[in-house]
Amino acid sequence: MKHGKKYQDSIKLIDHLKQYDPEEAVGLVLQTGKAKFDETVEISVRLGVDPRHADQQVRGAVVLPHGTGRTIRVLVIAKGAKADEAAKAGADYVGAEDMIAKIQNENWFEFDVCVATPDMMGLVGRIGRVLGPKGLMPNPKSGTVTMDVTKAISEIKAGKVEYRLDKTAIIHCPIGKVSFGAEKLGENLQTLMDAINKAKPAAAKGTYVRSLYLSSTMGPAVRVNPLKF
Repeated sequence: MKHGKKYQDSIKLIDHLKQYDPEEAVGLVLQTGKAKFDETVEISVRLGVDPRHADQQVRGAVVLPHGTGRTIRVLVIAKGAKADEAAKAGADYVGAEDMIAKIQNENWFEFDVCVATPDMMGLVGRIGRVLGPKGLMPNPKSGTVTMDVTKAISEIKAGKVEYRLDKTAIIHCPIGKVSFGAEKLGENLQTLMDAINKAKPAAAKGTYVRSLYLSSTMGPAVRVNPLKF
C-alpha cells in the first residue's frame, strides 16, 4: 500500500519499537494529524481475553468529559408519554412501529444511536439482524435500553461513547478530534481507559491490556505503554 508524502513524513517522527507515555503519544498524534479536515483520534486496545467466551466479553459505555466532537443523531423507539419525553429531550427521531417499518422497508439508517424503552424491545428485536451488525442494537449495558430516555439522550449528546470487544479481542473507540488539543484528548483517553479497566471480566487471566495504539484518521499509529493505565 502506497502512502502520501505527508504520511511518509509523519511516520519518520515515530519510533515503532518504543512504547510512549500517554502524554507523549497524544502529542505525536497531534503532530502527525496533518489532514485538511479535523481528524478523529481513535484508540485501539488489544485485551487479554477470549471473545469466544460469554464470560469474557467487555462492553460498556462512558461519557467522555470533553465529548467526541461529533454531532450524534439519536433515534428513540418509544410510545406514549415516553415518546413525548424523548422529543422534548432532543431526540432527532422518535417513533415505534413506523420507525421499525422505515428501517425494514427503506433500509433507513440516518441515525448514530438507537435508544429504546424496555417494553419496545420485542418490536426492536424484529430488526436485530440488521441493527446488530451495524452496532446500533439497543443494549442495557450501554444504557440504550432504559425508561429514563431523557438521561440517555442527554448523555449521548454530551459525548457518551460505547466500547465493545470485537472478534479479535480489540476495542476501537474515538476519543475526540485533533482540534481538542493535548489536554482534552488526554483526559478523554484516561476516562475511557478507566472504564475499560473497570469492565475487566472476572474470568480474564494474565495481562489484561496487552497493547494500546493511538492514531488520527489519516495519520500513523503511535504505540502507548499500557502499564501507564
